[in-house]
Amino acid sequence: MNTETIILLATAFIAFVAIMSAVSKMLKFRHEFIVPEGYAGLLHHHGKFVELLMPGRHVRWGRNLAVNASDTRKASLVVASQEVLTADNIGVKFSLVVTYQITDSVKAAHETQSWHTDLYNAAQLTLRNVVSGIAAEALLSKRLDIAPQLLARVQPDAAKVGITVHAVEVKDVMLPAELKRAFGDVLKAKQEGQAALERARGESASLRNLANAARVLEGNPALMNLRVLQSLATAQNAGNTLVLGMPAGFVPLKNGTASSPAANTEEPG
Repeated sequence: MNTETIILLATAFIAFVAIMSAVSKMLKFRHEFIVPEGYAGLLHHHGKFVELLMPGRHVRWGRNLAVNASDTRKASLVVASQEVLTADNIGVKFSLVVTYQITDSVKAAHETQSWHTDLYNAAQLTLRNVVSGIAAEALLSKRLDIAPQLLARVQPDAAKVGITVHAVEVKDVMLPAELKRAFGDVLKAKQEGQAALERARGESASLRNLANAARVLEGNPALMNLRVLQSLATAQNAGNTLVLGMPAGFVPLKNGTASSPAANTEEPG
């Protein structure tokens, strides 16, 4: 191997090492990010927001790059045991379920320190404002009407921080013990009154039927006799003993018929 060949090989080796070193340095600037389905990626460079990455694989070149994942799936927030004063100054405990979704991840991450706290406070304050205008007695009957009012008031505040509120539902309404007893007494009184009214209606109908039957029998003596015969037949078929009162002086005859003593007395010759 002559000198020129050795020089060429050495030069090639040096060039190869230089290229590999350059490639190695370049690879340090290459970053690959995977954003899962249902999430959004917030790409930052030196802490400054650069772009929003959709679900999938992303390759970016540079130094000091970082991605924060933002969950964009629907979720629920429970606002539990909130004691609220009604329009008549009675403390009632409420619990809510807020269904929400992050629709603007950039706002949610950068416009507020904690969008979760903001959403919770918005639901809590809205509940107080709505319930303060309703009397305690009307709460139970208007329970389903409260949810739409809460939703309409919470949505604008949530949208300011990139959150879309899909529903606000009243989960529980807990009345004070004395108020429960009072409502129970009122309900019991209403039920007893309704039962008494139904009994009175039944008795009135029964009396009207008896009066109508009496008028019919009064004008039709034969119908009375037929009714007596039906009662006799019913008692006989049932195996019962029916006792009938006979007129005074009733005398049975031997041939199975009967007559009164006046009819059997012979006139003196």
